Amino acid sequence: MTQHAHDWLARWAFYTPGKRFLREHVSDRSWTYSQFNEVSKRCARYLLDEMKLSRGDRLAIYSSNRIEYFMLYFAAIKLGVIVVPLNFRLTPVELDVLLRDAEPQLMVFEEEYSEQIAMLHSLPENCQKVGVESLSSLLVVDENTSAIEFTNVETDSEELVMILYTSGTTGVPKGAMITHKMLFWNSVNTALRLDINSSDHTQAYAPLFHTGGWNVLFTPFLQHGASHTILENFDADLILELIEKERSTILFGVPTMMQMLADSPRFESTDLSSLRYAVVGGAPMPIPLIEIWHAKNIPIRQGYGLTEVGPNCFSLNQDAAIRKQGSIGFPNFYMDACVLSESGEEVDVDEAGELCLRSPVVTPGYWRKPEETQKAITSGWFHTGDMARKDKDGYFYIVDRKKNMFISGGENVYPAEVEANLVQHPDIIDAAVIGIPDEKWGEVGLAFIVANRPVNITEVREFCLQSLAKYKIPKQVCLIDALPLNDSGKLDRKQLIKMHKQQKETR
Repeated sequence: MTQHAHDWLARWAFYTPGKRFLREHVSDRSWTYSQFNEVSKRCARYLLDEMKLSRGDRLAIYSSNRIEYFMLYFAAIKLGVIVVPLNFRLTPVELDVLLRDAEPQLMVFEEEYSEQIAMLHSLPENCQKVGVESLSSLLVVDENTSAIEFTNVETDSEELVMILYTSGTTGVPKGAMITHKMLFWNSVNTALRLDINSSDHTQAYAPLFHTGGWNVLFTPFLQHGASHTILENFDADLILELIEKERSTILFGVPTMMQMLADSPRFESTDLSSLRYAVVGGAPMPIPLIEIWHAKNIPIRQGYGLTEVGPNCFSLNQDAAIRKQGSIGFPNFYMDACVLSESGEEVDVDEAGELCLRSPVVTPGYWRKPEETQKAITSGWFHTGDMARKDKDGYFYIVDRKKNMFISGGENVYPAEVEANLVQHPDIIDAAVIGIPDEKWGEVGLAFIVANRPVNITEVREFCLQSLAKYKIPKQVCLIDALPLNDSGKLDRKQLIKMHKQQKETR
């Protein structure tokens, strides 16, 4: 049987057919590489014969994390079909925007969301709709299961595997096109920095509508013949239990998740000795939290990435986690990086500019958005929209998103820099800063703070004066119980702006 170069599952089914590949925790069912390749072939046959899908068609999936999702992904790989993961928390109005853009030929949805599906207006007339639960029978494997003949559609490395929609914090969401080429080079980059091998095991719980769910560890693990346990969502107590029970080797999370794991009553007593390190992204990890994990002998590997590039672009070696706190480290092996001024010139050491990346893992662009693609990619360089600086040792630091920057008294203020300083305060657990209008300075900082005890603006200013210029220090403080997060577990700044407006209206 011909094994296609892009079908990594089929390759491992041939090389190590009896090796564990996936376990679904909720059902406690497991599949070897050979078994999951067979169910994926069955699914591909169903999509081809019953749903009439063909190469280049879009398959939209509106579901939480479940094993059928992965089966559909591998079936799509075999057919040359493009997967369009949809955020299952979106409303029908929000979904319509994405579906009008993607124009899927098939919509697979969890029956729990059937009411939302019935309210959609933008599905093409020829788009079929199927409940994901109806595909569950394809997953059954026993001694009576016979192998089926299926020949993969030949696809080019530049062809699309999926369209991942960005969060759309400004304007209409854009569909980042993810190709076979991107997956390959991202896996190579990841393995070179994390030493991934076929003995590795971890849990998958990041949402599959986000690049983190697919490409931080899942596809790199797949390329190297490693294994996963599939979880429906993030559950700190359960994950700690499984790390010990399954002898997991690498842990992935954003700082919020790492804090929740550390706060779990199980944390102190759990045997985490199997973990080589934890990979952390999405935001800088505070030193006190790094020290908590280091005290458990778990090195912290911080990094940086984005949907359109990689996403595994930078990695900070665990040895520098404290010494270079806040740094994203160096670019990964097959990644070029530069920091540019508004005029397109490289900036000096420690000067802020826009981070631009060039690599085989850069997206070919945004689905059906040539103008946005042209703005984002110039001469092979992807403009990330993130403001960064590089220190004298060559370590990179993300200063902030360009869109988060505000100007106070003519000076640029990057909230992420201020936030990183605030969380060093012994009583501040978490912090977020936004710019708000001010008659004198144009804009000033408002800090939303989660603390162990009430802290006031005077105390905050005195603490910040030790390491920040005066214009960067927040002029107002708002104490809250928890920072609002978006579906990816990252800070939701739009919600903070809304909270500030509501506070003004009630005064």
